Amino acid sequence: MQLLDGKLLSENIKAELAAEVEALRGRGGKTPHLAAVLVGENPASQVYVSSKIKSCEQVGFKSSLIQRPASTSEQELLDVVRQLNEDPDVDGFIVQLPLPSHINEEKITLAIDHRKDVDGFHPVNFGRMAQGLPAFLPATPFGIVEMLRRYNIETAGKHCVVVGRSNIVGTPISILLSRKGYPGDCTVTLTHSRTQNLPAEVRRADIVVAAIGIPQFIKGDWIKEGTVVIDVGINRFPDTTKKSGYRLVGDVDFEAVAPKCSHITPVPGGVGLMTVTALLMNTLKACKKEIYP
Repeated sequence: MQLLDGKLLSENIKAELAAEVEALRGRGGKTPHLAAVLVGENPASQVYVSSKIKSCEQVGFKSSLIQRPASTSEQELLDVVRQLNEDPDVDGFIVQLPLPSHINEEKITLAIDHRKDVDGFHPVNFGRMAQGLPAFLPATPFGIVEMLRRYNIETAGKHCVVVGRSNIVGTPISILLSRKGYPGDCTVTLTHSRTQNLPAEVRRADIVVAAIGIPQFIKGDWIKEGTVVIDVGINRFPDTTKKSGYRLVGDVDFEAVAPKCSHITPVPGGVGLMTVTALLMNTLKACKKEIYP
């Protein structure tokens, strides 16, 4: 069993990005600029955003954080999005989800200029991805395919079972792994909470992507020998031995599943770090006008 080390991989990619930014500056190019919008005081969102800003500093990007209180109106947030769309120095930006309940997330996503949508959530980018056209890929699926590529995981002709159908992870990764080329050419089954006899579906898999958001949902007897398991989940699990009162676990029962795998991602230290790195990769593409000249 080999661990797919997201920490090591993300550090390697960040070193590559830093070198590319330095070369870009050396040629008189602009410094990539990523902005993040944070509404309210959701602790998990604050952690994610601070991680993104720290990563920007590591690779030599410029970063901006726009913070607004939870009481911010939908119109006020739309005004912030419009200002970022119009700011020529900002190459890409994210509006951290979830938003307060009185704000329509879909409306905000649609308001983002697709040429600056480095989270890859805008329907223009999603549609281009589905058709195999150049696009900003959603960050977590982008991180997963980059991990498969860099660890030389064989995908052609393999049966991949995706557990979870969100627009952020499950649906886009099912599209990416079924596309022509590497890493892709999988036969993909997209499963979810309404799938009948889910354990039997997962047992058929050569590659499992677990993204259902339920702690330790995938059990050891669901996995056949030699399976590649990508665990996207990050869940707080009660643990009285920890000072915080909890520990982080994935959507996979790691202790039971890992011995049966050829490769598996740990939680933490797996896909989560690759998500932030993929966001940086998209921002550099935006700065260099690679997707939308």
